[in-house]
Amino acid sequence: MAIKSLGEYNFPSRSRQELYGDDQLVTVWFQDTMWFCSPAMFRAPREMTWGDFKAQVFVPFAEEDPDFDPSAPRAWTLHGKPFEPEDGRTLSELGVRHKDVIGTRVAA
Repeated sequence: MAIKSLGEYNFPSRSRQELYGDDQLVTVWFQDTMWFCSPAMFRAPREMTWGDFKAQVFVPFAEEDPDFDPSAPRAWTLHGKPFEPEDGRTLSELGVRHKDVIGTRVAA
């Protein structure tokens, strides 16, 4: 379906990376859950370790789901491909960039 524009979109994005300094936007997509109907976006430092991101950002948000079990093994994806994060590496070292989507589900 074609989209008819009323004018040109000729200005910089209001969510571009340079507006966030050393931070970035990271989207987490909770797959196979009835509790979260859409992905959630978080602001996190690029140099935050995965362990800190998981403990300080992911788990507190995920705990809103009454079925969430923080000890359950999880499968992760980045850009739709399997992703194996390491607690001691930073988001930047793991290849997580501004506005990237990290998918997660309980591992089968």
